[in-house]
Amino acid sequence: MLFLILTGVLFNLIAFFIPKRMSDLEIITTTLFSMVLELLVDMYLDVKFDMFGYFTKGVNWGFLIYVFGVYPAINITFLNFFPYNKSLVRKYCYIVGWSVFAVIFELLFIWTKTFYYNGWKLWYSALCYPALYVTLVLFDKYTLYLIKKVQQKTHP
Repeated sequence: MLFLILTGVLFNLIAFFIPKRMSDLEIITTTLFSMVLELLVDMYLDVKFDMFGYFTKGVNWGFLIYVFGVYPAINITFLNFFPYNKSLVRKYCYIVGWSVFAVIFELLFIWTKTFYYNGWKLWYSALCYPALYVTLVLFDKYTLYLIKKVQQKTHP
């Protein structure tokens, strides 16, 4: 539990102090989107199918540290530095790097027993992380599109 709390504090300090390239609206919309996506995935893969979980089987309060303490900070940091105007290769490398980072931290959370597998495999996660990161980028791009659309309507 201590490792999870320290990780949450560290990631939030990083997310708070990094120079922001994202607007406040982007931050809140992408963060809420990622939290809803996480809760939906957990509802099915954890609660319904019992493939993995946080701390002990079933719903518990400890997973809220992940949902509110770790995932939003990761979302902000990942999207803040995403190389939108760089080559496809650079974007690919960025997503692969973050996916490797996520797999390593998942292993650390397993070792510290704040996360467990019950049928889930680490390689499933390794396959899922790139798709999740691409989904975050696409949602952020959609948010930027909507912001631009509203700005065009209010300032023709």
